[in-house]
Amino acid sequence: MSNENSPASSLYFKVAPGVWGMKDMIVNYYFIQNSDKSWVLVDTGLSTSAPKIKKVAAKLFGENTKPTCIVLTHGHFDHVGSVDKLADEWHVPVYAHYLELPYLTGHASYPPPDPTVGGGMMSALAFLYPNEPIDISNHLLALEDNDKIPGLPDWTFIHTPGHAPGHISLYRKSDGVLIAGDAFVTTQQESLLSVILQSKQISGPPKYFTYDWEQAEISINTLVNLQPKIAATGHGRPISEPELREGLELLLKRFQQVAIPEQGRYVDDPAVADASGFIYVPSGRKSRAGWAWIAAGAALGLSGALYFMYARHKRSLA
Repeated sequence: MSNENSPASSLYFKVAPGVWGMKDMIVNYYFIQNSDKSWVLVDTGLSTSAPKIKKVAAKLFGENTKPTCIVLTHGHFDHVGSVDKLADEWHVPVYAHYLELPYLTGHASYPPPDPTVGGGMMSALAFLYPNEPIDISNHLLALEDNDKIPGLPDWTFIHTPGHAPGHISLYRKSDGVLIAGDAFVTTQQESLLSVILQSKQISGPPKYFTYDWEQAEISINTLVNLQPKIAATGHGRPISEPELREGLELLLKRFQQVAIPEQGRYVDDPAVADASGFIYVPSGRKSRAGWAWIAAGAALGLSGALYFMYARHKRSLA
């Protein structure tokens, strides 16, 4: 088991009793331990995250450990990058909401990410982000429609669409711990500087991948009504009361002004999905021209920043 005062503990951060997270370059994933010492992995980060996940798991739970299962908040590339490799190695099931299954079984792509939403370099480079499906059919199971999460008896899931059709958040009612995925985040994810510095700011879902802003606002309202005490998100640092309550209430109150971009492919014309995938995606012809050229120039800065972040993590794992 881990010694959280050891140097190895810098690999991860504690969220709440039995809940730890790790920031891997641009995204977080989480480890949840039950009272019987079994544990579950929530999301799997990037394609390079698998060895880091296994190292943290070994520090937290012991060598050669494996989770009961993997739970996905949604299927965007930065949350499922290592899921196939880990599920294959561990021989464990992967659970997701049934509306995410098309993107996890190779049947449908997400709508194209939108580089025109503004906010910084992470948005400008969104045209580079993969939106194609992966295929983990041999491991994948749908969560049942009863809010229960296999392997996590003390937790429930809440359907929080808008950023992805089958996006879920995980909630432990006993102490108000919320793992919100990308339903909201605690940094301005559109800004590369904010991502690097992890500047704390409760923000709406990352703008460049959010396909339905009305649903996203309803999801925020649902989470506000839970009155969580601690929240951990897919991007940014954990946040707790009273800052959490105040920030979420302000986000909901000013959602139209601060969360929804002034322009963008899906702002006035949301994409539409059903259990088969997306059945309508707006053309994007109204999007402002020239962003690809701006993004191409900005790519040089991004590549340098990401290399720095990767090198720092590599040194910490050495």
